[in-house]
Amino acid sequence: MSRVEVRPLEAADLAACGAMLAERHRRHRIAHPLLSPRFEDVDAAVAELTAVYETENASGAVAFRAGSPVGFLLGAPKTSPVWGPNIWVEAAGQAVTDAEVMRDLYGVAATRWVDEGRTAHYVIVPADDEDLVGAWFRLGFGQQHAHAIRPPEKVAATPLAGGLSVRRAVRADIPELARLDLELPMHHGLAATFSAGRVGTVEESLADWEDDIDNPEYATFVAERDGKVIGSAIGCALEKSSSHLSLALPDNAAFLAYAAVYAHARGAGAGRALGEAVIDWSVDSGFDSVVTDWRVTNLLSSRTWPRLGFAETFLRLHRTIGY
Repeated sequence: MSRVEVRPLEAADLAACGAMLAERHRRHRIAHPLLSPRFEDVDAAVAELTAVYETENASGAVAFRAGSPVGFLLGAPKTSPVWGPNIWVEAAGQAVTDAEVMRDLYGVAATRWVDEGRTAHYVIVPADDEDLVGAWFRLGFGQQHAHAIRPPEKVAATPLAGGLSVRRAVRADIPELARLDLELPMHHGLAATFSAGRVGTVEESLADWEDDIDNPEYATFVAERDGKVIGSAIGCALEKSSSHLSLALPDNAAFLAYAAVYAHARGAGAGRALGEAVIDWSVDSGFDSVVTDWRVTNLLSSRTWPRLGFAETFLRLHRTIGY
């Protein structure tokens, strides 16, 4: 096999790279047909890739073998301090004809990223491409997050434990909803996730809920046990999420955006019941699929959501340089 030549990605490369991206998405949809068919079209794939390329401080690399393009890698930073001095390769930011080429591409692209001080690297990879995921693992990346999808079908209802019920939230639930907003970030701060993300305050959440409780674009549910609220969940259209972009944004998809149960009330099925409620709402609302995501180190989410039929579509991989 002839040697791979790698250089920085240029605007003139976008058409050929978009064709590779469209082919990657076509293969991906064989495993996950609920993903949008739009991006199998080369023009649509090129448009997504161009949008990333034109993002401020975007950069990447393209690989050739015997003069023909065989892969590309393109990333751009996010301004949020949550992610550190970062670079993100989103769902439209990579494609290769040979997974091993990705290691060459990263070697060139990451040199610039690190020179710019961007040492926290995040990559969204198709979950079913074992060879590509393996190539990223051999670059020192590990899995941090999972995106997943399920069809718009109601779940066979699991019998609820005695005293447990789920209903739509009302304005009187705002104090409990505000406290429950803190449960997930607090849980992520513990083993095995150890997230350094900020935990807000009840006062901040109270103000948000006063504004949003009647917003028809969100469906909020609460779980009760013996008449006391012990958990909550939120459903909405996936477009409301900033984490599901371009090829990772199925058409007309609902989003299981949030679910949390107080620590003392876990283990009785409240989390699953809340997930079922959001899925049933999604079906009744006419969505074509339901999407969610989770930290894979969150042992509760990473076990509960697959049991509700969510199949992983994309993995977020992460590497911090210098440690």
